[in-house]
Formats: sequence, C-alpha cells, structure tokens
Amino acid sequence: MAFDNPFAGEIWASKYRFAPPDGGGDANVVDTWSRVAHAVAQAEPPKLRKAFQAEVLEALTDFKFLPAGRILAGAGTARAVTLFNCFVMGVTPDDLGGIFEHVREAAITLQQGGGVGMDFSSIRPNGSRVEGVGADASGPLSFMDVWDSMCRTILSAGQRRGAMMGCLRIDHPDIEAFIDAKRTANRFRNFNLSVLVTDPFMAALDADGDWPLSFGGQVHRTVRAADLWAQLMRATYDAAEPGVIFIDRVNAANNLAYCEKILASNPCGEQMLPPYGACLLGSLNLARLVDRPFESDARLDEDKLGALTRTAVRLLDNVIDISRFPLEAQAIEARAKRRLGIGITGLADALVFCGARYGDDQAVGLTQRWLGVIKREAYRASARLAAEKGAFPLYDPQILDRPNLASLDDETRALIAAHGLRNGCLTSIAPTGTTSLLAGNVSSGIEPVFAYAYTRKVRQADGTNREEQVEDYALAVWKSLHGEAPPLSGVFVSAQDLTPADHLRMQATAQTMVDSSISKTVNCPETIAFDDFADIYRQGYRLGCKGLTTYRPNAITGSVLSVTPTPEPPPPVAPEPPLPSRPDALGGATYKIKWPDSAHAVYVTINDVEAADGRHPFEIFVNSKNMEHYAWTLGLTRMISAVFRRGGDISFVAEELKAVFDPRGGGWIDGRYTPSLLAAIGGVIERHLAGQGALEPSATPPQSPPSASPFAANRACCPRCGGFEMVRKEGCDTCSDCGYSKCG
Repeated sequence: MAFDNPFAGEIWASKYRFAPPDGGGDANVVDTWSRVAHAVAQAEPPKLRKAFQAEVLEALTDFKFLPAGRILAGAGTARAVTLFNCFVMGVTPDDLGGIFEHVREAAITLQQGGGVGMDFSSIRPNGSRVEGVGADASGPLSFMDVWDSMCRTILSAGQRRGAMMGCLRIDHPDIEAFIDAKRTANRFRNFNLSVLVTDPFMAALDADGDWPLSFGGQVHRTVRAADLWAQLMRATYDAAEPGVIFIDRVNAANNLAYCEKILASNPCGEQMLPPYGACLLGSLNLARLVDRPFESDARLDEDKLGALTRTAVRLLDNVIDISRFPLEAQAIEARAKRRLGIGITGLADALVFCGARYGDDQAVGLTQRWLGVIKREAYRASARLAAEKGAFPLYDPQILDRPNLASLDDETRALIAAHGLRNGCLTSIAPTGTTSLLAGNVSSGIEPVFAYAYTRKVRQADGTNREEQVEDYALAVWKSLHGEAPPLSGVFVSAQDLTPADHLRMQATAQTMVDSSISKTVNCPETIAFDDFADIYRQGYRLGCKGLTTYRPNAITGSVLSVTPTPEPPPPVAPEPPLPSRPDALGGATYKIKWPDSAHAVYVTINDVEAADGRHPFEIFVNSKNMEHYAWTLGLTRMISAVFRRGGDISFVAEELKAVFDPRGGGWIDGRYTPSLLAAIGGVIERHLAGQGALEPSATPPQSPPSASPFAANRACCPRCGGFEMVRKEGCDTCSDCGYSKCG
C-alpha cells in the first residue's frame, strides 16, 4: 500500500507501526490493518472470527474507517497500553491525601497512553480555612500546578505527549483566577482549560443579574454576571482559553442521564463523561465515499456509509472487551455502559467533491443528511448487537425517551424496544489530525480545510530536513482529474475564507445528530471586534451547541493560521556611508531586568553620543551571568549598535523588539505581561529614548506589524522543529511542518 502523501509513511512509522526490538512487527500499513483486524476479531465467537476479521480489514483498507490512534498503535501488540484515547477521572476529593491519590491515578492513565479530564470544582477555594491543620487552603489552581508538573514528567519518560483537560464551574469562588490562568503563557502548558457554564448563569447573563460564587453551600461573594462573562470572553479573546462547556445542556441531552451525571470533558472536548468514563473513538472517512467527485451528479454513497457504520459499531464494541484499562474503576464504568464515539473525518473534502461551500445551505443540508445516516445505522447496529450479545448492563427502556433517541425513525425505535442497545452512547466527532494525514491528508474531522497546499519538513536519518510540498486530498483529486486547471474558487474555500458564523452553523447542525459532543475550533481573524467575538459564544448557546472553543491570533499563544504574503522586490539602495568611529568616552545609563525564567538579572547599558541636535544612542550592551543568552545577546547588541550609529529615526528598534514573543512563554514585569526577554529589552530602549525626549512611552501593549492577512501575525512556534506552522484543529495544536501534535 503506497501512502498518499510524503509524510504519511513517516507518521505511520513513528506513531502506529508495531516494531518490537527483537524484529518482526508491521512491515507496511497493510500489516498494521491486519494486526488490528485480527485483534478485534478475537472478541467474536470462534466461528465468526475469520469472517469478521475480513470485514474489518476491508473497512480499514484505503483508510475508509480510521480507528483512533490508540487502537492503531496498540491493538494486537500485547503492550501494557490502553486502546481508549481519553478518560475523565473521578471526583477529586477535598483533602490532601485524596488529591494526591488522584494525581497518582492520572499519572497511571497518562503512562498507558490515555488523556485525562478533571473537574477541580470539588476543591475548596483559595483562602478557605482548613480546620484540621489550622491553615488556609491554597485552592484548586495550586493543585492543578501539581497535575501539570506530573504530566510533564510522564511526557519526558514516554513517547506520547500527555494531554489533560482542566474544568472549573462558573460558580466556584476561584473562577476569576482560573479564567485568567493562561494569560501567564508558561502556566498549565499541559492543560486545556474549560469553564463549566450552567443554564442559571446564562439566564442571569440575559437578565443582567448578579451571580453568586459559592462553595459547599456558602456564598463567598456576588458578582455581576455580565462582568464575569466579559472577563471570560476577554481572556479567550486574548489567550484562546478557557473554552466553554454548557454543562447543564450536556447532562440534559445525555442518553444515560438516568444512571450518571456528566462531570467533565476529555482533553479535546468531544466526549463529556461521568467519573471514570472513557471514550473509544473512530472516524468514518467521508472523503473516500464520494462517487464522481466534481461532477454535477457527484454524491456520497450512503449505502457504503451505512455498511461502514455497522462495521464500526461492532469493531469498537469488541475493543471494549480486548482493551486494557489503567484503573479498575475505568474498566467497570466502560463495561457497564459500553459507550462508543463514532465520528467522521474528511467532511470538508467530501463537500468540495459535491460542489458545496463549507458553511452554506447546501453544505449544512448534506452534513445533516450524512450524519443522519450514521446515527440511524449506528443505533440499528447496536440494537442488533444487543439481540446477539446482550444489552449493556445498565440499559433501561427509558433510554428511548432521551432526546437523542426520540428523533429516531419508527423502525429503529422498534428495534431498540425489542432488543435494547448494546451501547449507551454511539456517536461523537473527535480530532483526527494525524490519522487524517495518514489517510492522504484529508480534511480533519468536521473542520474546514486549513490550507490546500503547503510545505512541510521531513526529517532524514542523518538529522537533516528536506522539504516536500503537501496537498489537501481534495486538491490532489482535482489535479488528477483536471490537471493544472484552476480549482473551483467558490468551493475550494479554506478556514481563512470563512466567517465565525460559517463555523457555528456547521457545528450546530452536526450537534443535532451526535450523542456526545464535537471537537471543533471556531477560528476568528485577529481583527474581529471584541463584542462580535463575545457574541459567538452566546450565539452558539442559542443554536444548541454543547461547548465552544474559539481561536483568535494573539500575542500570548501566537496564530492558528499563517499566510505569508509575497514580499515586494526592494528598491535599489544607495551605498551606506561608513559608520562613525567611537569616541574614547561616552555617557549613558544601565538598566536592570529581572526576567522570571532566569536566576540572574540581565543588565542593559545604552551609551549616548553628543551631537549638534542633542544626545543620541550610540551603542548598547547586554550582560548577564546567565551564559545561555551569550551568543544571541552579543549578536543582538552588535546589530542594534550599528543601527544606532547610522542615526535617523531609530524608534522602530524598540517597537520591533517589543513585538517578539517567546513560544516558551513570557513573563510579568512590574505588573505587566511581557511576551519575551527581547520584548523587555525593547521596553528598556523605549524608556531610554523617551528620557531623551525622542518619543513618548507607549501606553498600550505592543502590537504585531500589519499583515496582508488577519491570520498572518503572531505565529506560534513548534516546540519540536521550531517552525511557525502551528495550527489549532479541534482544540489541538498541530504543526503542519513536522507533524507534532499537542494531543498525541
């Protein structure tokens, strides 16, 4: 089997190939499919195994069905790993021993390959009295630091990056600190954050009412709901987090509300789960099911989609029986309810094939139709499995009255009434970043296409990189059919061409057909007005979404999308005059910078020269005992000194330095967030020039330089390759250069 793009083989080899140290394992991706098919077939009665193994192999072939990464990597390997991607941990106790026991449980889960989500609302707020020891509590955020450190340690010891979701209720007394936590860019780096927003809060917001912050039945203080909402929206506008989960709506719509209460979300937001709940994921590749792409009669083969859905239900149901579980409580929970998360990928490409523009009426109608087929066939398959193997242990006929089942057709409901259901929940739309690339770079999950063509780095055996051009699957199919003819401009739309309303329409439409939730990011231009941005969340609530995540390019986290404009050729430049020589003695000033990340202060000396029109900076020196900075500070000072000596307007030096952000995170200096040490040096230069009357100190935070695209500024840096092609997909930061993914 040849891969469809230059990087699929690398991704397969690094993430999904079974290659034991003693040799053997998977020689190619067909071996991987065969390994998975054989493993899941072992849960069948012996007489059915051969036939079902062949059925699964056919579903996996050509990437028509994509089991989640844990299944591809672990099934049939006998490794001590779980085949479940994510878990929500148990209710965190409000005592020190219980808290650290839950840290241990999370560590074990992360070690075996599962991401974790936690609700920290059960921990008493900062400053509360701890009577047993006569001290004040430090609050949930201090304990989240412990989880964050633990996750970083587990990551350093393993091959797969840990992923965690931290949640806090909107009525917790520490909610304001939680909302602003990610303004410090180096805090909670291993967490995604979400606020659990209740229906009563949204009602108070609509009524412009007050909102009590309480814990254990005691109101600590009262705030104006609109002010708290504005703080939440402003943090999300500035730092892209926290996201929002409408927790009451989640519980009201839950199939299993009669026997559980949803506690929190998994790291990417597509699975809202009860204590110790687990998500078992797989995606149907819609892009592989469209007949006659780009023709007037192009259509998705719904019969194939139905058959593939039925295979997926049985396949994932079998995974429950063959998987390991990090904790016994997780095994008990999974087997009692047999929850599945069947989703989709390649939606945007399938829409392109059918001539539909992402977000328009045709796209909404097709999305609803295709997901309707999946929902119907999934429930019918689960009912037939219940007749064959038995309903899930906590099945109750009242499940037919739940909202997701009430809309099913009469035939499906009759099947369920007769046999029950094998699985308590069936559908969810998860992130599919690396598996979508493995499948030929199809569009990811329910997201639009981020870029139809881009350059990506491929690491060679000698450690060097080569660059390859990568194309989206839909564009590659277009070229195979139409050569270099220009693609259809009204259909080949990317995330940069869409409005937030387009994103919301697609998410809200899909939510009506999905049991659990959807991992999706509403990408916004950097220039969007704050009031318009804040209204996205209220509009999403009105449309029935269960949760929302947005991303706007910002100075703290960088840009989701980057488009580099073609530069104009520079005009001819006259030869520069020679730089003036240095006088024997110069006067100046030395400034001290205490950078949070450094054990030693940084000292910036700027010396001035007297001229007919006053004093002007002539040279700059940067000194510190921290030798980590030596090489770049030496180069920086030589370059800036050369600019100083040329004279003219040099205020741009300060502005350029102030616009630099550090991908590892900035720091707080004198109560103000500074995005990097370089930005702090720029601030010193600005102060020095202002002291000479050359300019007025800036009253606003540094802004990014203007760009031809609202997505081009503040690009985030990849921690693996150092490139600036990070994109946010379904809540996961992913590098389109080297394949790095924050979530796996």
